[in-house]
Amino acid sequence: MPRLVTHASIDAAPEASRPFLSAVQKQLGSVPNLFRTVASSPAALEGYLSLSGALAKGSLPAATRERIALAVAEINGCGYCLAAHSYLGAHRARLDAAEIAASRGGFSNDPKADAAVRFAAQVARQRGHVEDDALRLVKLAGYGDAEIVEIILHVALNTWTNYLNEVAGTEVDFPAVTPARAA
Repeated sequence: MPRLVTHASIDAAPEASRPFLSAVQKQLGSVPNLFRTVASSPAALEGYLSLSGALAKGSLPAATRERIALAVAEINGCGYCLAAHSYLGAHRARLDAAEIAASRGGFSNDPKADAAVRFAAQVARQRGHVEDDALRLVKLAGYGDAEIVEIILHVALNTWTNYLNEVAGTEVDFPAVTPARAA
């Protein structure tokens, strides 16, 4: 049961949020509940979309970004984000079921992506207090400082959506996925 408003349509959202929701509709073909919930605050919606858009232009491939989102959603126990990123991972980033499962476990079957996902999972679990070895390992895998900053920002942004959806009780509008810790 939603605990915060999920606007029923673009027209039901605050006027300042409508152009952003229309852009989401154009890009995704629909407006998922996450966006219709965030739309209660036009500033938050604009900020989320701006940061997401900027990170999409970053150096991390879409598949790695989805892997990180899956790992963080699992760590934070967010069923909404697990469902959304399982769907997006499979349909947009072309991750297979084994890779989605691995990402939920905080690793990857792809050697380079594995270092990023493991590092992201450590950042999420340890709230940024990672050991020197964690940083050394992600650098040895070929990630430079710019990419490491992006990994950390992906953790932060995904943590925000996880927390928002958990507080809001956002209804899942993707095929449902249950976090392991909730099972």
